[in-house]
Amino acid sequence: MRRTPMIASRVLAEKIGCDVWLKCENLQRTGSFKPRGAYLRISRLSGQERARGVVAASAGNHAQGVAWSAEQLGITSRVYMPTGAALPKIAATKAYGAEVVLEGSTVDEALIAARRFSEETGAVLIHPFDHPDIVAGQATVGVEILDQMPDVDAIVVPLGGGGLLAGIAAAVKRKRPDVTIIGVQAAQAAAWPRSLADGHPVAAISMNTMADGIAVARPGDVPFAHISELVDSVVTVSEESLSTALLLMLERAKLVVEPAGAAAVAAVTAGRLELAGKVCVVVSGGNIDPLLLSHVTTHGLTAAGRFLTVTATVSDRPGGLIALLELLRDRGASVVDVVHSRVADDLYLDEVQVTVSVETRGPEHQREVRRALSEAGFLRE
Repeated sequence: MRRTPMIASRVLAEKIGCDVWLKCENLQRTGSFKPRGAYLRISRLSGQERARGVVAASAGNHAQGVAWSAEQLGITSRVYMPTGAALPKIAATKAYGAEVVLEGSTVDEALIAARRFSEETGAVLIHPFDHPDIVAGQATVGVEILDQMPDVDAIVVPLGGGGLLAGIAAAVKRKRPDVTIIGVQAAQAAAWPRSLADGHPVAAISMNTMADGIAVARPGDVPFAHISELVDSVVTVSEESLSTALLLMLERAKLVVEPAGAAAVAAVTAGRLELAGKVCVVVSGGNIDPLLLSHVTTHGLTAAGRFLTVTATVSDRPGGLIALLELLRDRGASVVDVVHSRVADDLYLDEVQVTVSVETRGPEHQREVRRALSEAGFLRE
């Protein structure tokens, strides 16, 4: 297990006016905090339990954490993953020594298969978050934060099933009850706000987020007991905030971070929190499929006002397209892609529809470009 670094973030500090540091669990072995809990859980198994092996269900990070931990301890492992799991995560889990079985379209369906295998064979099910040993393992993140930043005033943590947040809260509040601890969920997969309001775990009605690492339908019972008692607040962030935060980490911090890992950064940059003093933002993971990274980066550029796509109507005569491109050039917009279409309900015979994607400098520049296109008659409002 690695002691992950704490890195000062100038860009976040400037945004909120606080001293901000990043706890980089994306630089942990297997690319996330997950081996901490998995290793502790598996290391505490009896000799008989070890002989039967372990089984888990995961879309990626927990899978790799279990596979690596089992390999280190000389134990066989099987991991059930959804059929839509990212190929790099499947390959990495196999590379760490696990037998990978693809079953179901969601992690919940994969977990059903893992439970069935455990009941049939005696293999020990290693739950991703709902076990005391898992929470205790994740608590080592909190221990390191206090050691590396003893005068920390607030800690912001991504929140899915609750293992990481519960562990950090348990470790930190025991020594520093004055530290503010905040959990962050994706708004489109947020089971915790209602669960905390109702006083018991409640499953989310729907989940549709790019942050698959924290897309958990129901909070764990074990983490819930800690979080409901020790955590100061839980907030949610939008998909736009997640993609913008991921892009910010890539560009300014030079860190590859997955959407779930960027959730705490998203809450800080979106202005959702009232923070003061010294703040630690936990970056929980960096395992992202390169194809997803490309999509999320484009999403982030759009959300940050750096990428604009518009559909313009131009004359289907020589010089029509040139006039559009020259206007964009004069306004400082760099063309990325152009697509023509002569088929649209509101087009006249001498017109063509052009969908153009351009790079812009920010929201104000986007408004300037749109205004210029509209005044020139290229946009039909």
